[in-house]
Formats: sequence, C-alpha cells, structure tokens
Amino acid sequence: MADIGLIGLGTMGAALALNIAEKGFPIAVYNRTTSVTRDFVAGAGELAEQLTACETLEELIGAIAKPRSIILMVPAGGPVDAMIEQIRPLLDEDDLIIDAGNANYHDTVRRAKAAEQAGVPFLGIGVSGGEEGARHGPSIMGGGEKAGWDRVEPILNAIAAKFGDTPCATWMGPDGAGHFVKTVHNGIEYADMQMIAEVYGIMRDGMGMDSKAIGSTFAEWNRGPLSSYLIEISATVANTADSHSGEPLLDVILDSAGQKGTGRWTAIEALHLAAPATVIEAAVAARNLSSRVDARKAGQDLFGSAAQPLEDSTLNLKDLEMALLAGKIACYAQGFGILTAASEERSWPLPLPEVAKVWREGCIIRSAMLDDMAAALADHPGGNLMYAPDFAKRLTDTHGFLRKVVAAAALEGHPTPALMAALSYFDTMRTSRGTANMIQGQRDFFGRHGFDRLDGLDIRHGPWAD
Repeated sequence: MADIGLIGLGTMGAALALNIAEKGFPIAVYNRTTSVTRDFVAGAGELAEQLTACETLEELIGAIAKPRSIILMVPAGGPVDAMIEQIRPLLDEDDLIIDAGNANYHDTVRRAKAAEQAGVPFLGIGVSGGEEGARHGPSIMGGGEKAGWDRVEPILNAIAAKFGDTPCATWMGPDGAGHFVKTVHNGIEYADMQMIAEVYGIMRDGMGMDSKAIGSTFAEWNRGPLSSYLIEISATVANTADSHSGEPLLDVILDSAGQKGTGRWTAIEALHLAAPATVIEAAVAARNLSSRVDARKAGQDLFGSAAQPLEDSTLNLKDLEMALLAGKIACYAQGFGILTAASEERSWPLPLPEVAKVWREGCIIRSAMLDDMAAALADHPGGNLMYAPDFAKRLTDTHGFLRKVVAAAALEGHPTPALMAALSYFDTMRTSRGTANMIQGQRDFFGRHGFDRLDGLDIRHGPWAD
C-alpha cells in the first residue's frame, strides 16, 4: 500500500511525486489524462518501484493506506474545488486532503471552513522553489489543523530542503496561514527581482557594462552579503549566450515581464491590512508597465530616451551593491510587517522566526541574510526588522549608498521605482514629525473629519467648521 497519494502530474506534481518516492515513501499517483500517468511512471527509472499508477480515482483511493492523505497538485481556483467535490464522497471521514498548489489564501480559508463544518481534515500548504525545489527539496509552509499537519509532517520534513540538518518545513497556523505566508514570500520575490533588475539597468545603460561584466559583478556579489539564489541565477543569466544568435541571451529577451498574480495578491492584502508594502507595490507596478511595450516605445519617440550615461565618477559597483543591500532589508521589513498585521487581524500565531528559517533554503528568496533575520525576529518579536540592532547597523552603514544611487538614477533618467520606494520607506520610518497633519487639516476642511492635537486640547476642528 502507498503511504500517500498525489493527484496532478504537471511539472510541479511530477517533481514532488518523484521527491516523495526518492525519500522512500511509496506513493500512488493519478492524472486526469491516463497517458500522462503511464508515461510518468515509465520514465521514473528505479523510482518506479515506489510508484503506483492509478487510472481512476477509485483505484487511487484503494491504493493508499488508511487513514489516507492525498496531495492535490491541480491548477488553482475552480479545478481544486472540482477535485475536492469529486473525491470527498469516495473518502473516509478521517482521510486528509492537502492542497499544495499556488492557491489564493482566501480560497484555502473557505475550503478549510467547509472541511471543518463537514468534520473532515484539510490542509493548505505553500510549496516554494519551482520545479527544482519540488524535485530536490522545496520550502514548505503549512496551514490547517495541527493534527493534519502532524500526520504528514514526517513525509514533508523528509522531502523539504534542509538548512544544515533542519527541514525547511513548518506549520504556520490554521486554515489559510500557510498559503498566506507563501503569498508574502512571492511578493518579496517580486520586489527582490525588481531591485536586481534596476541595478542591472544602471550597469547596462548608465555605466556601459556588457552582459559578461554584469554577470561577473553579480557572481562577485554572491560571495558577499548579498549571497542569495536570485543573485546567483542573475549571474548565470547574464553570462549565458543565446544558442541561436551567439549574442548575450539578455540582449535578445523581450523586456516584458510576466506574472501569475501572487505579487499582486500580496500588495492587495497589504492594503487591506494597512501594512506598508511600498517596495512590493512598486515591483508589481513595474511588471505591469513592462508589458506596455508599444506605449513605452511611443513615449520614447515623443520625449526621447530617459536613461542617460552616467559620468565615470558618479557611481561605482560598491555603491550599487550596498544600495541593493539596503533596499533588500527594507523590503523584507515590509514583508514581515505584512505577516505581523495578518497575525493580529486573523488571530493566526504566525511564527515569524520560523518563517525566516523555512525560507533559508529551497525557496526562491533564500539568502544568507535569512538566518540573521530569524535571530533578529526571535530577539525582537513584533518589532520592525529595520529596528533590530543587527539590521539597524546594516542600514546605518548602507542607506547612504541607496540615497546616492537613487539620486543619480533620478537625475539621469534611470527608472528605479522599487529602490526609490525602499528609500522613501526608510526615510518615513525615521521621521518622527511627518506631514500628515496637513492631510488632516485638509480632511477636516472639506469633510469635518476632525483631528487630534499635539497639545491635547479637546478642539477637533478648524475655524472653518464654524
């Protein structure tokens, strides 16, 4: 009998199934298209001994040891609901359904509530790391009833990425907590990628560096404080030649970035929670603008090219490296701030230090800094990551570089929306007397909304109210 079942043998499902089989757990697999199931098992090599190919859902359910656990790796949204509706009547009451797709956490909350009302177990887990992570060790963020997580934790720990000997898999809280953490992960991912792209643009258009030199720079940065998966692959991408033309691959890729919506979900949820996520919002907007290729070309034809070469002494590579480091800290501070706000709003016990630990390996945003972030979040629970002593010191040392890069970019027409947002956030968060008093005066003038006074007097309106 199989220890677990899996439905959906697309790219991620197939990789996850092979990972489970490789770790010694017999697994029954099913795909709606029977030929896909047969071809998958036929191509599994030695791991085929651990796989049971099933051509019907009834066959799948009959092949799994009780109490059953079944992972769904089908497209998010309606297909998940349809599959749950299809298989739930075939299952026993204590059989566990696990949605491991890229679900919107609102859907997971709804499904968890329905499962609770029906008295049946359900988990929603976020799985990060792409195909490579799913196959060799992803970061796993669990949500749902703790008892359900405990049932499959041995398998999830076995297949997860490892930081040292520690599995990057943790239960985050009830219902949609796991998928919410995964959503915020993806929002940070958007911002991290956008800031790297902005720095790449300055090197290319402002400093006249070719792709090979840019790749070498990223490779060098990956040996320092910016060491991370995204910096590593940026070096590889920049150093890769196009097999068709022989030109640098970056020079033939259309500058229009796609997205599946998770970064947008993060920005939307941050707005609902009143949790500042300006760097992520800027990154989402930048992707949207990137898709407007014809409109941008028309703008350049009308106004001329924005980006101008920088004078040789304006910026150096150290400036860019430290600016990117400062922006990264501000971005992560906002991400963890969203998680803190969600914990309070939804009464989720999101373990922020554990979130940082889960992200140390296996996921797209894994980086050398996350271990230090985990320690900082444990030592200063509920506080802004920027205020933790270690990261406050790093920002003190680097924010001047961020200011220098953003200023030079603005003067010479290099778009840096995410880096600018990071700098503005940092400056706002160190300004005790801001300018919202003007906004409050305006609101009271046109709408009698009232305001609080610094002197404590109980006079809540301006003279115009009379």
